[in-house]
Parts: sequence; C-alpha cells; structure tokens
Amino acid sequence: MLTRLTVILLFAAPVFAQNSPGPPPIDRKNNADRIRQQDMSRREYQLRNFGTEPSAPKDRRQIEALMAQTEEDFNRILTRHNEIARVIQSKDALDYRFVSDATGEIQKRASRVQSTLALGLSDEETRGAGKLEEFKDSEMKDALIKLCKQIRSFVTNPIIENPNTIDAQQLTKARLDLESVIQLSAQLKKDADKLKAQK
Repeated sequence: MLTRLTVILLFAAPVFAQNSPGPPPIDRKNNADRIRQQDMSRREYQLRNFGTEPSAPKDRRQIEALMAQTEEDFNRILTRHNEIARVIQSKDALDYRFVSDATGEIQKRASRVQSTLALGLSDEETRGAGKLEEFKDSEMKDALIKLCKQIRSFVTNPIIENPNTIDAQQLTKARLDLESVIQLSAQLKKDADKLKAQK
C-alpha cells in the first residue's frame, strides 16, 4: 500500500494529464458546462502542482511523513471496516459506543485522506449531494452495511489499487466514494451517540 500511495502522491498529476480525455466542449450559453470546465481546470492544476504549493510538503522527510500518515489512515479505515463487518454479522444488539467510536475514527481519517490526496468534491458535486436522513435504531445495521460497501468501493478503485490506471472517470468515482464514506460515517456517529444516550 505504501508504494501505491507514493505513486499516487508523487505521480498523480502526470498520469492524470496523460490519460485524461480532455474537457468536454463548452457551450457558452450553458453555465453548468462553464462551471464544470473551470472546476476541472482547477483540479488539474492542483494535481499538477502537488508538492509545489505553499502548503505542500517542502522536503523528502515531510513527504515521507505524509505518506506514512496516509498509510496509517488507510490501514485504520480497513481495520474499522473489518470490525464493523464482524459486528454486523453478529446476532447481538449493536453496541452504540463501539459504533460511535468506529464511525468517528473512519470519518476523521477519511477526511484527512481526502485532504492529503486532493480528492475533495467540486462545488457542483457538493451541491448535487443529498443530505442524509437520521438513522433509527432499526436502520443502523443497514446503514453500517452501506458504509462498508462504500469503503470497499473506494479502496478497490483502480487509482488506489493501481495508480497507473488513473483516468478522469475513476478519479471522479474515487472522490464521490470517499465523500460518501465521510458523510455516512459522520451521520452514523451522530445517530449512534443519540441512541447510546437513550439506552
């Protein structure tokens, strides 16, 4: 995984630029296309300039520390995923203290991965994302199953498993999957805290 992250962090921009089919034609009358084009240009600029921006790591030690932190975040997300999967398979009632701790850690670490790998959503995608409803006690296991599926979808995305396959479509899917993990884990933590207080 560390080797994969090294490639993602250091070579995402050139690979993305080579494999990108290019922006769609712009219809000057269509504001959505113009916004999409501007956002795509901004993201490509960020990827190309990773490591040269003022807030980016300046030396090899900082880059290695960043990679180690990202590796740890991935591993902890996977560990928590596995713990949740075992809890879901159990016939016992959910321990909401565990659910709160696990989903809280997933949300924190997934947010850091999102920031480190520059996988945030565009303004347009953020506006299109629906707000999650509160989960009731009877819905929590299904919501945890959904969270596990979203984590699996993100970590098995070709740009994570094999960075040489980076393309615009897979990059978009990775960003959407990661954002879904962040939003879903945050909602699950909030609801688990409420349910824990009621017991």
